[in-house]
Amino acid sequence: MNLRGAAERAFRSLLLWLSRRRSLGRLATAVPFTRPMVARFVAGERLEAALPALRRAKAAGFHTTVDLLGESVGSIDAAGAAADDYIRTLHALDREGLDLNVSLKLSQMGLGLDPSAARDNLGRVLVAAAELGAFVRIDMEDHMTTDATLDIWRQLRPAMAGQGDVGVVIQAALRRSDADVDRLVAEQARVRLCKGAYNEPPDVAFATRAEVDASYLRLVDRLLPDGRFPAVATHDDHMVDHAIEVARSRGIAPDRFEFQMLYGVRRDLQERLLRDGWGVRVYVPFGDRWWPYFMRRLAERPANVTFLVGSLLRERRGS
Repeated sequence: MNLRGAAERAFRSLLLWLSRRRSLGRLATAVPFTRPMVARFVAGERLEAALPALRRAKAAGFHTTVDLLGESVGSIDAAGAAADDYIRTLHALDREGLDLNVSLKLSQMGLGLDPSAARDNLGRVLVAAAELGAFVRIDMEDHMTTDATLDIWRQLRPAMAGQGDVGVVIQAALRRSDADVDRLVAEQARVRLCKGAYNEPPDVAFATRAEVDASYLRLVDRLLPDGRFPAVATHDDHMVDHAIEVARSRGIAPDRFEFQMLYGVRRDLQERLLRDGWGVRVYVPFGDRWWPYFMRRLAERPANVTFLVGSLLRERRGS
């Protein structure tokens, strides 16, 4: 057995378990040492606090997508309120002259409570987005919601016909993703490809990093030449280099796809890609329900933990 791999999987499982303990999130923002860690990944608890980060990204040449943090709401009223918040966010982005591009989760729209309510709430967001010519990305959650997410996307995509669009996310970790991508390419869907941040059972997801990486590379090879403005969402240098090699060897221009990266993660890589002429979109989250998001970002790449602690220690020594 690979002891290092086993230790990493155990640590990842711990981080995912912690993501469901929101009381720890309240503690994290109260402790001076951990507060800057949260600020590294989350642009603020309110849109007004996140706007400066969005303006800076635009001034630097980055594109952005905005995520109002929240998932698995506890009531239909809360789901409706989340849809209202997204509509207000779209109008605020329009007033500010910022990218009209948002990302949302269907569990935040009420999927776990009433799929028809989630469909109605998403429909309201899409109507507002269409009026503004905005783009909406439906984030993918654990494998138990994949079919429902794609079904709702197919049902509601016509609401965006003629103005704006709505896209989906595919997780390379899932064994089904090759078949899903084939169908989505045929449907001319806008797909964001990520590795996946959920702890899935081995019968539905690849168990090792090597298998996930191989799946990711295979899906990049499929999406870049044939997909409709695919988004290569990764902070992995090898995946980035492979995408660039495919684009150059196949004559795929930089305006036919984009890289996507998380706010506060691999800023060096984001800046290098931008300097080299590639399109980069930064996923900018805000909101007071940040704890599950924050912990899953650490679980996605456990090296982020040591990276963040080391960065904060260096910043403190330099202050």
